[in-house]
Amino acid sequence: MHTDWRSDRIASALRGENPTVLRRLDAGFAVIGDVQFLPGYSVLLTDDPAAERLTDLPRGRRSAFLADMDRLGEAVERACRAADPAFRRVNLEILGNTDPFLHAHVWPRYGWEPPELVGRPVWLYPRRRWSDERFALGPRHDGLREAVGRELDRLAARA
Repeated sequence: MHTDWRSDRIASALRGENPTVLRRLDAGFAVIGDVQFLPGYSVLLTDDPAAERLTDLPRGRRSAFLADMDRLGEAVERACRAADPAFRRVNLEILGNTDPFLHAHVWPRYGWEPPELVGRPVWLYPRRRWSDERFALGPRHDGLREAVGRELDRLAARA
């Protein structure tokens, strides 16, 4: 029996057992975020469990990962713009300070965010936002989840 998918997000995605996976991309997996206080928050996971940082990948795989990040960012932007007229932009981040695997955050940003946070990094949101059950990924996010997946498919067809 495999451990909970959260304890090894990449291995569970490779096994087809990570329920947050939206699509398999060229160098990783597009997943919807566990928290949705900014609806549409998504993450690109590498498909190489040994990669802890971008420079752990050969140059060609680095380029593929960055292209996947761009594709996921555009898909989130399109889906969130269609879902909420207050959508402003997408922030893309590769940080690597907490989780020991290569991943990129795709944060949609909105005009309705608190004025003291709207122009600041998402990481400055109060900790309670990250653990509040009201913002946990759930069935109410299925529509946005499907919309991001459709946009990923459209962008792949255009390539």
